[in-house]
Parts: sequence; structure tokens; C-alpha cells
Amino acid sequence: MLENFALFCIKQRKIVLATVLALTAILATFAVRIDVKTVFEDLQPGTHPYIKIHEEFKKTFGGTSIITFMIQSTEGDIFQMPVLEQIHALTNGLYKVDAINEFQIYSIAGKKLKEVRASTEGIQSFPYMWPHLPETQADIDRIKEAILRSPLVYGPYVSKDLSATLITVDFFDSLLDPNLVYKQAYELVRRLDNDAVDISLVGNPILYGWVDHFLPETMELVTYAGLIFLILLFLINRTWRGTLLPLLAGAISAIWALGVAQIVGIHFDPLVVVVAMLITARAVSHSVQMITRFHEEIENQGDNADSYTAAKVTLKDLLRPGLLGIGTDAGCVTVVAISPIPLLQKLVVLAVVWVGTVAVSSIVLTPILLSYVKKPKAYAHPLNLDKLIIRPFLSFCVSIASTKARYVVVTIAAVVFIGCTYRAVDLTIGDANPGSPILWPSHLYNDDSAKINTQFPGADRMFVVVGREEKNQIKNVHVLDTMLRFQRYMEQQDEIGGSISLSDILPSVNETLREGNFRYTELGSTTTNNAELIYMYERAAEPGDLNRFTDVNRMNASITMFFADRRGPTIQTAVARVKKFQASNPDVNFSLAGGTIGVIAAVNEVILSGQIQSIALALFILVMMCILVYRSSIAGMFFMVPVVLANMVTFAFMAWQNIGMNINTVPVAALGIGLGVDYALYICDRMKMEFDSGKSVPEAISLSLHCAGRGVLVTAFVLIASVGVWLFSSLRFQAEMGMLIGLWLCVSALSALFLMPSMAYIFKPKFIFREDR
Repeated sequence: MLENFALFCIKQRKIVLATVLALTAILATFAVRIDVKTVFEDLQPGTHPYIKIHEEFKKTFGGTSIITFMIQSTEGDIFQMPVLEQIHALTNGLYKVDAINEFQIYSIAGKKLKEVRASTEGIQSFPYMWPHLPETQADIDRIKEAILRSPLVYGPYVSKDLSATLITVDFFDSLLDPNLVYKQAYELVRRLDNDAVDISLVGNPILYGWVDHFLPETMELVTYAGLIFLILLFLINRTWRGTLLPLLAGAISAIWALGVAQIVGIHFDPLVVVVAMLITARAVSHSVQMITRFHEEIENQGDNADSYTAAKVTLKDLLRPGLLGIGTDAGCVTVVAISPIPLLQKLVVLAVVWVGTVAVSSIVLTPILLSYVKKPKAYAHPLNLDKLIIRPFLSFCVSIASTKARYVVVTIAAVVFIGCTYRAVDLTIGDANPGSPILWPSHLYNDDSAKINTQFPGADRMFVVVGREEKNQIKNVHVLDTMLRFQRYMEQQDEIGGSISLSDILPSVNETLREGNFRYTELGSTTTNNAELIYMYERAAEPGDLNRFTDVNRMNASITMFFADRRGPTIQTAVARVKKFQASNPDVNFSLAGGTIGVIAAVNEVILSGQIQSIALALFILVMMCILVYRSSIAGMFFMVPVVLANMVTFAFMAWQNIGMNINTVPVAALGIGLGVDYALYICDRMKMEFDSGKSVPEAISLSLHCAGRGVLVTAFVLIASVGVWLFSSLRFQAEMGMLIGLWLCVSALSALFLMPSMAYIFKPKFIFREDR
């Protein structure tokens, strides 16, 4: 069947070539129009219970699109006119930012943060600095005194040393454009930042705005990687066809994938650029294998070399390992779709299409184009790296496999596997470092985040919903007291800087009604008392001021906790403590979890539960495909060896370098399973072919390493050198993924060149070395 397909493609090469070029031209018109953007909703596992709570209450209790400004006085406290003017100007400037939710602006210069006073008419509230600035020093002193008396402002919005204040604002998610908000927010900061104040800025829209800001640099790195690839291929292959055809295969594969993605309505997230480059690298790798085998056939034919015949033999012989490699790549990445995270599901569609196009651009198109070229009469340059480096290295590989040293290789591989498995247990699920793992620790964003977390309880939030059973239950003394105990319990965790809820407001109202007597800073003694305190507060406030703490029916209340970091262990510990408290207080219902930390907690739990399942499914797909192709169960187990070894080495490296397993690294891990077996497939399939043709075991291994091994060595070296440019990326995530891909390629290549031939010689699996020979 494979031979017939190869003959058909070569015989009808003009039709095939014209069809491919026509489809490429059509899809290119769609590919150039694909949207490059990040959609927040795509990062959330929509079916997770935390996300359902978050979506239900985010408009009132706070979503993931909150941005936080910190204005810090450069000298003294904030209660001086030059600083207050900047706070007032920044607050008013926010109303001009697109997609702003003007009812969710919290600032001492805004309408939502107020001074509460008692009078003969009851409770009254007054904004601290809205709509006008204080006019005299006495007014400033009065504002300062009022803030110091308010636990809802002093601490959460004004730092304990009075040197800084926070301004937070939320957005309408359906209208939000992170890139536009990023530009408008920093333009506001640049306009107001002066000698009197330092302004820091954090939040998800700002973070993903930075990702888009570095998109031109990312495209530059892609260009540099392509140039390095081009130069190295030219140096090694010494022919223009050996240089340009792999790049053409990669380009056609990318055009087809992006064109199809645009047609089906899938956008391109900047964070998956590394994954895209990894898949394109597979296209290039298969093309290099084709070219290497073609050159071998041309050399074997001597002076009467026929390119048409050589191309036909190349396609026929490499069609099986090539399609099997592509099939395992596609199958392994497909398992990522079991995750309920839309970004990963869309990425699976894009990746499977992209991988599938490699079958056309590399496996079929490259031999067809080669069938038109003639045997070169001279090389493009005199430097023969084959003679200087490649052949001696491959001869060394043959000597290892054909001597007792093969047992040493297998032993070393076993020791490395055991050691890396032990180290990989420490791999962190979620972010492994404070700040954002997308950016470097020294980046302005992470620096601002550290400054805010030093001065305030924390820049990231998680809210827990209490109640959800009956109306007015939030007024119940026991419920409010349990909420207060819960807050004190959670604040014992070092990373939680503080919390706020309705249980913090009512004691303050009670104290105000008692003319500021701190002895009455307590909750009401009955449900009726608490209802009266809520009523008094509402009378003094504007409509909606209490919504961030409880709903209109008093059925649900929020407890908002402020986190100093978003590391995986921090979130895991917090969620475990919430569940432990709820288990010991079953009479009050606590529902996890909303806000930025709640969403990250949901993502981490999905990754934790799905990662082992994904790896197991990917390995199962690999085994089954090998069994189907080679009709041997041993084949599936045999090809698992380099895959599992590459996985464990990479996971151990991630644990050592403190790289967390998060939403950005999961696709790379799944693709790596398919990536890890491609090289081994070409080596072992060539062994099988040579042995079936009558060669002895040592001869089959030697020929396999010198021929297929050359393609493996060249591809791995060129790709590792190319992905090295990502180490210079301003995005830490891209640099780390570049390291992981380079490591994966290195382990996979070394396994194919040393471990697999050694194991083949020692165990002589029947699917390679048939017994009837």
C-alpha cells in the first residue's frame, strides 16, 4: 500500500505539486488575516466549580481583570498636596480608559471609599477627596484622621506607614482589549509620574499587554532562528536544495495551519509561539531526513544517477516511519483536549492540523521537488563537515553499539532515569516563583508587583462565597462570627496578607453609632441588631456600595483574601485550609473560589488531575500506533523507552530550575512525547529495512546510524542551535520553553543514536530482526 501510494505521488507529481501550491496560495490569504491576541476566558476551565462561582459573582465581588495602581510618596507620607493632586488626577484619568467599570473604581479620591460619621440624624458618609481636593492643611489633617480610623481603608488602601495608597479598578470583560488598556494605563502613569511620587502598576490586562508589547521582538527571534537554521543547513549540506527545501516545508506547513485556523475561527495566542515553532521544527526534521536519504540514493546510483528513481525510493522507504512519527505527534498532542481549558482545546485543533500538514509539506512534497533536481556536479562551498565531524561521530556511535560499551550506555540510561524520576517528584504544579512566570524577575511588572506586596496585604485576590442557601442568612450572628473566625484562621498563612468582608464593616458601624467608643467594635448581638447595622450603613452609602460584600437579598457574602504571590504551593495551601475550615464548620456553607487566585487555583487543579492522565494516554496512543504499524506489542514497549527517558529528564530539569507545570508548559510536555520518538523511529526502521535486505545485525545497525543517523544528528544540532535564540527573549516563558525544547531534542537525539542501537543489539527485538531470516 505504501509503495503504491509513493508510486502514485511520483507519477502524478505535476498534479500533486500544482494542487499543493494552489492550496498554499489560497490558505495564505487566510493566514495573513489570523487574529493574534490573548482571550482571558480561554484561560479558564469553564466546567470547574471554582470558575462557576467566579463567573456568577465576578461583576460584584471582583474578576480577574482588576488592575492595581500604587502611588507612593518619594518623601514623607501621602498626606501632602503634591501627592494628593497626583492621586486625584490618576483617579479621574481612569474614567477615560476603555472598558472601565466606573462602579468598580476604589480610591481615596473616588466615590466608593468614604468616611463614615455619626450624627443626630444617624450614620452619614462622605468621600474623602471627591469631587474636589482638600483646600487647607486642616482639611488634609481631617482626611488623615478619618482614614486612620477606618479599617476598611487603612491597611487595604493606605499603607500602614502612610507612604503609599492603592487605586484599583475593574473592567467589563466583554469590552476589554488588554493591549489598549495596557497602553492607556501606562500613558496615564507616564503623564503623572514625577519627583513627588512613584507609581507602580499590575494586573492581568497589564501582564498580557506586556506579552503583546514583546510580539515584535518575538517575530525578530523567529527570524533569527530561521537565519541560524538556514546558515547551519547550508554549511552542513553544502547544497542549496538541502538548505531551502526544509525551510519551504516548514513555511508551507505553517501557512496551511494558520489558514485553516483562521477559517474555523481560532485565534493565535502569542504565548503559543514556541509550540508553533516546535511543530514547524518537526516539518523541517522530516524534510531533512528525506533529503539525506535522497542524497544517499543518488550516491549509490553512481554516474548514471536518476533523480526520479531516487525520489521514488526515498518516498517509499521513509513513508512508514515518517507517517508514524507524524501520527504519534498528532495523537499525543490530541490528549491535551481532555482538559476543559478552552485555550488548550483550541491549541489542540491548531496543533493537530499543523502536524497533519507535515505529511504533505515534508513527506510528500520534498521527494517530489527532489525528483526534478539533478546530481550536483560541485558543492556550494569547500568546507566538508561530514568528513570532519559528522562521520567520525556516527562511527563512534557504531563502535559503542557494536562493543561491550552498549551495556554501559543502557546502564547509564537506567541510572539517569531513576535519578530524574526521583527529582521530578518535586515538580511544582502552577507558578513556581513569585510574580509572573511569563516575565523575568527583574522586569518592571514583577518589580512593581514586589513593591505593592511589600506595602500592602497583596496585589492578587481570591474571594470565597458564604451562604447560598436562604435569604437574609448573612445577617445571622453565627454566620457573621464564623466568617470572622475564618478570616483570622486564613490570615495565619504567611502568604495571605489580609482579608476583608461584611464582618469587618459592621463592627466599624457599631463603633461609629456609639460615638467612636472602641469597646463597641463588635458585631451585633442578634440578627436584628446586625440587620439594623446593615440598614444604617446603606442609608449613609450610595446604591451598590455594599455589593462587593453581599448581595441585595443578603443570601451571599464574600470574603476577599489578599495574596502576596500566586505560586502553586501558596494557592494549594490556601485551598486546603479553606476546605479544612469548612469541614470543621459544616453548618455554614463556604463556596470556593473566585478572583484571580481562584481562577489560577482551578487551572492548577485541572493540570494536576489531568497531567498524569494526559501522559498515560499519550503513551498509550504511542504504543498502539507502533503495534498497529509493526504488528508487535514489543515495538510499542521498545519505543516507549526514549519517550519516558526524555520526559523524566525534562521534568527533573524543570524541578531543578524551579519551572512550574502550568497552562503554558502543558502543550510542550504533550508534544514532547511525540517529539521523543521521531528520531528513534527513523533509526530503527532503517535497521529493519537493512536486516530484511540480507544484512547482518552489526551491518544493519552501522548502515542505519550512518544514513538515518546523519539526518537525526543534523536535524537535532541545527534545531538546538536555532531554539537557542529564545534564551535572549524578554519573555521568561519563551526562554524557558526554548531551554526545554533544546533539552528534549538533545535527549531524544542521544537516545536514538546511542541507546536505541545498543538496546536493539542486546535484546534483538523481533519486529526489527525477524527470526525467519
